[in-house]
Amino acid sequence: MTTVDDPNKMIFESSEPMDPLSESEDAQAKNRAKVGSARPSSLLYTYGVGSIMDLPQFSIMPAGLDDWEPIWRRRETIPFIEEPRLLKVVQLHLGPRVQQLRPFPWQPKARAMSQEGSDLGIPARVFPQWLRCTGCDYLGPLSRFSYTNTHPFRPDLATFEHLSCPGRGLNKGKAPGTKGKTRRSPAVPARYLLACVNGHLDEFPYALWAHRGKPCPAAPQPDLKLIDSNIGQGAGAVIVCERCKQRRGMSEAQGASGKRKLPDCRGRHPHLNAFDSSCGQPTTLMMMGASNLWFASTQSIIVMPRSAEQDKIALATRMRTLLTEEELADYAGVPKILRSLLKAHKCDLTDVSDEELTAAAAEALAPPPSEEDRKEKLRQWDPVELLVPEWDYLQKPTLFAQQQDASGLMVTETATSPDLPKQIHRVIAVNRMKKINAVLGFTRIDEMDRVNDLAARLVKLTRDGRPTWVPATEDRGEGIFLQLDENKVADWETQIVNTSLWKAHKQAHRHNFARRFSATAANIDPDTRFPEPRYWLIHTLSHILIREMAMSCGYGAASLSERLYAWHATPDRPAAAGLLICTTASDSEGTLGGLVALSQPERLRRLVADALHRAARCSSDPVCGQRTPRHGEDFLHGAACHCCSFASETSCERANRFLDRRFLLTLPTIDDERVPGFFGAVDGY
Repeated sequence: MTTVDDPNKMIFESSEPMDPLSESEDAQAKNRAKVGSARPSSLLYTYGVGSIMDLPQFSIMPAGLDDWEPIWRRRETIPFIEEPRLLKVVQLHLGPRVQQLRPFPWQPKARAMSQEGSDLGIPARVFPQWLRCTGCDYLGPLSRFSYTNTHPFRPDLATFEHLSCPGRGLNKGKAPGTKGKTRRSPAVPARYLLACVNGHLDEFPYALWAHRGKPCPAAPQPDLKLIDSNIGQGAGAVIVCERCKQRRGMSEAQGASGKRKLPDCRGRHPHLNAFDSSCGQPTTLMMMGASNLWFASTQSIIVMPRSAEQDKIALATRMRTLLTEEELADYAGVPKILRSLLKAHKCDLTDVSDEELTAAAAEALAPPPSEEDRKEKLRQWDPVELLVPEWDYLQKPTLFAQQQDASGLMVTETATSPDLPKQIHRVIAVNRMKKINAVLGFTRIDEMDRVNDLAARLVKLTRDGRPTWVPATEDRGEGIFLQLDENKVADWETQIVNTSLWKAHKQAHRHNFARRFSATAANIDPDTRFPEPRYWLIHTLSHILIREMAMSCGYGAASLSERLYAWHATPDRPAAAGLLICTTASDSEGTLGGLVALSQPERLRRLVADALHRAARCSSDPVCGQRTPRHGEDFLHGAACHCCSFASETSCERANRFLDRRFLLTLPTIDDERVPGFFGAVDGY
């Protein structure tokens, strides 16, 4: 390690292997034992590439996509998910080299003890790689601990141990009850890390910290201890050097003054086992398990019937994947040979004509857009573009019973009860649906909607930053779509925009934007990020319906998710005011129909009435019902709380922001101004 003279600032670089237990293709000793398992949905949103996943005995970090390639090469063919509409968005963000959406490497087992798929899995690295002995508080890197992972069916037994642990206090020496055997104490991850706004993550430099940026005068690599009497209560630990007895509390690294004492970022990406050439951003003390350690960046679509243009793009993508550039160039105008080559790769061309085949070949050979054009399109891209085809499809004049097509989408336009609120214009039962989710990358410290320079802030998934594929999941499920009357929504909005409540929410958003926006983002107008009143209305309605539906549909509230269609008309798209509440599962059969059954006219009428009735009162009223941001407050919700409107993070697309029951219902107020609720007054209000 190297140091500088300034005691309040340090520079560090590791001379030890970054990952002593990593698996390399050239290594003679392989460590492929299973250490844990996770569902595809959690690998997408919670424990994806670059995150930290807690196992029973230690923590791991899923590796970058470069390390997935050896896993895929264990199969003759690599499966992929074909969805040109989503692939186009991924290419817009990550570049034209991305040609595939791949599922996670997994294979179902015929029986409980079968070995199918045992050689497949997500490669991961141990991280953090500094551990603390639970028996004596010894703090050291992985190489100083013994690793055991021998039982093929008990990944929970995989552990790091401190051999010959001396113990502490009255337990020093031999382990009690072991007849003279030395103690073997389990080790746990040291929970302090350093992160920067560019998405780098690194170990905390414990030795330099204890010695205030200087080397230990007694030993080049001294033994350290991490003594913590308040486990789990912030940075209350003390780092002690056993050789020179210097000590320093971790509390000094907290706050603005502590941040000035931390080293600048050296650009480490543990998931890639690599460093960026330069970074130099200030670092922030981060705790393992912190909510801002990893934010997923994903895009999802509901699969809709394809247009002829999308079919051509999908076939062109398959050609680029299955055929070489030479084969494409030589036989682009010879459909008979093209057909033979593709059939050899088991590509179904039953309904593809020769003209369509040659058109797709020409598309496959077309040069990609320039990098400047791609970046310009990305700057102008709006995520609403993914929702517009779904909204347009659901606007068909008649969606007859059990309408199904090749996309796997089955919808039924449902009659509505005469007693259903007239503000709800249409009800559509989504009997079957398929949702595809793709990974773009991730960020640290700042959430995605806090970042303006999104493309630059996304942490790369491969070492060269140019992936040829990204992980994706294919989920099947069901849902209910409700469409509000556009005329009534527009009339209601004209009343809301001039109220003091709306102006207070707008001002609070400006304060929030100024205080919490990414430090690396460009200056932009915060009002462009502020949702219009119809979004608040539909978002709040979605939440109270999710809470009500969970009581009778057979699925927990955390299993239900929202998809909101709320925007004003533009030259490119019509206005939208609706919501889809759905549940999906990653298995092949999807879900069981409990949610779509609620679309029956009388059941839906009761459900909506009960949801509005419960929303009229909150156990936290009048505090909740009259909550309005004032005097520089920057919270992004009004009359909404955990008792009445908040939903789990798996259900809400905006982290429980932009909610207010006063936009749904006319509630009592202590102010002179009475905010008109979209559904009017309930229970005599």
